[in-house]
Amino acid sequence: MTEKSAITAFSLLGLLIFWSLAAWITGDPQILPSPFSLVAPLLAEIRSGELPYHLGHTLLRVIWAFLLAMTLGTILGLAMGRNDRLNRWLDPWLVVFLNLPALVLIVLCYLWIGLNETAAIAAVTLNKIPNVATVIREGARSMDRELDAMARIYRLPFRTRLRHILLPQLAPFIAASARSGVAVIWKIVLVVEFLGRSNGIGFQIHLYFQLFDVGMVLIYALSFITVMLVVEWGILQPWERRVTRWRAA
Repeated sequence: MTEKSAITAFSLLGLLIFWSLAAWITGDPQILPSPFSLVAPLLAEIRSGELPYHLGHTLLRVIWAFLLAMTLGTILGLAMGRNDRLNRWLDPWLVVFLNLPALVLIVLCYLWIGLNETAAIAAVTLNKIPNVATVIREGARSMDRELDAMARIYRLPFRTRLRHILLPQLAPFIAASARSGVAVIWKIVLVVEFLGRSNGIGFQIHLYFQLFDVGMVLIYALSFITVMLVVEWGILQPWERRVTRWRAA
């Protein structure tokens, strides 16, 4: 185990101890159950298939919204960063959407499109595109113009320029927007499910909120947080270190 892994493990252990102490001080499992008391209902939810079913639907929405937001946001940010006139025209739009509350976009999408999957994914995607575009735009502005000039002089094909000039320089910005994107998208997905879907982690949290069942709310919330931590530590952080390792060279 590396030093960083050990620190992470001890930090999570400290959080578990703090939770246990808080539950003991509270003394009421209806307000804050201890983490160990959640093991049995968690296993029951897994065996019944309810947790995997709802977790799968939420993950599918997160994946779709993430791919759409990253693709569209990257294209928009790159275009704005490379074209000053386009940036002047679209910058006010970007500012408006950056400051538009997520709840407003979710409600509007449900009202305009209906209570369906298209509206749910569209709401999450629209919430995240401005953030991705802003980060990528700054990356496009910081790119080496001499490399661009060289590519034009040698008339390199667009695919070659994209692969060997544009993407390597944008990679740290894409990695940063991807990491922050996952963190924001899954939280918005839960709100979307809370308000207007009939499955998913957010729907289950809404259900148990109505039943005042704190334990089940924590089980579903923590199950998805665990999955997102695995994605963060197992995929996104190693990828970010890989695409930014040239900076340490």
